Amino acid sequence: MLSIARTAVRTSPARFFTRAALVHTLPPLDYAYDALEPHIAGEIMNLHHTKHHQTYVNGLNAAEEAYAKAESPKEKIKLQAALKFNGGGHINHTLFWKNLAPPSQGGGVLPDGPLKQALERDFGSVDAFKQKLNTATAAVQGSGWGWLGYNPETTKLEIVTTPNQDPLLSHVPIIGIDIWEHAFYLQYKNVKADYLKAIWNVINFKEAEKRYVEAAQS
Repeated sequence: MLSIARTAVRTSPARFFTRAALVHTLPPLDYAYDALEPHIAGEIMNLHHTKHHQTYVNGLNAAEEAYAKAESPKEKIKLQAALKFNGGGHINHTLFWKNLAPPSQGGGVLPDGPLKQALERDFGSVDAFKQKLNTATAAVQGSGWGWLGYNPETTKLEIVTTPNQDPLLSHVPIIGIDIWEHAFYLQYKNVKADYLKAIWNVINFKEAEKRYVEAAQS
């Protein structure tokens, strides 16, 4: 016990908290992997969460640890790509899981309220909004994300896309759709349109409305 205490005394508090802050973890889902079927297969959800998202978490932790140890600006600059890719992957997927909900928990249902009113105001109708987001997301070259975002400058909801794992920084993310192949290929093959049509059956509009209200009031 004494030796442990002495070690703790010798350890720099700043170093301890810096290392502790580096640890990112895989967030648990609020539903079972197969809860979104038949719209998103349980096998896809399992692999997407435990393999792909976990890889981004591991990569972010490794990149942040390397950055903390880097001694020169050149070393830190070399790590920017890894931080952006893995950090964005972790941020985007953490939001994505909250974006989804089984139909038994209200997934796919957009209730009357502030979000529905804003969608009708900014896109003409809810169906027009879905079509516009699907079209923009399907047009992403390679891998990326389609977003419904709140623009603080215009105070409107807008459609935005980002490449790769770039997080949405220009807007407050309200709904994000992962268009990387790992999100749909096992089930929908190369038919993005079918995946984009199906995902609306499990979109968590209650979570989206919560984000919108918070963004609009800030």
